[in-house]
Amino acid sequence: MSNEPAASRIPTAFSEALGELSRADVRKELKITEIPAPARLAPFALALSGDVLENSLPSHGQHGQEFSRTPFLLPGTPLATGRFILLFDPAGQELWCGKFRVVTYIRARLDHEMGQDSMLASVAWSWLEEALAERHAAHHSAGGTATRVISESFGELQGEHDHIDIELRASWTPEDGEALGSHLSAWADMVCTFAGMPPLPEGVQQLPHHRMS
Repeated sequence: MSNEPAASRIPTAFSEALGELSRADVRKELKITEIPAPARLAPFALALSGDVLENSLPSHGQHGQEFSRTPFLLPGTPLATGRFILLFDPAGQELWCGKFRVVTYIRARLDHEMGQDSMLASVAWSWLEEALAERHAAHHSAGGTATRVISESFGELQGEHDHIDIELRASWTPEDGEALGSHLSAWADMVCTFAGMPPLPEGVQQLPHHRMS
């Protein structure tokens, strides 16, 4: 086993990608933390978790519309939560058609009326496409699933905690490994859209310029 420091063994391309992510503009309403990355999907990976909490949602949007709060959310429960995973294989992977791959997961609780929309899955996928386009995050080989999850309660709890969630699982290959910050920004926009926030950022913040150990 080599005694060479681990940091020096990180490929330059992946190190530069981390720098791009650290400088990405993300909406201030999204609270992001680094989490353990999956070890078996690629030789190198970074994983981030993001939550939009109830107290970060403005009472009115850009044009004065009032945002409705989703019922049956316990205090502290995120309006939307997501995962952003950047994978890197220096040798490339055939299924990715590239060396980098972004994998995302987003889940949000919906109000009853929106949850009944038969086009909900298509709308969720359109949010992904629109977010990537708005941030000019060039990509290819995108794929994923959007799922409507209906939870019903029975017995003594019947009717009290019924709810509908939307889940989006997706992945895509960035066209340019030097512009990965735009992909993180797009993902952050998506999580906020799932939480019911306006489509255009009202404020941005920069991620820390160092990785958690």
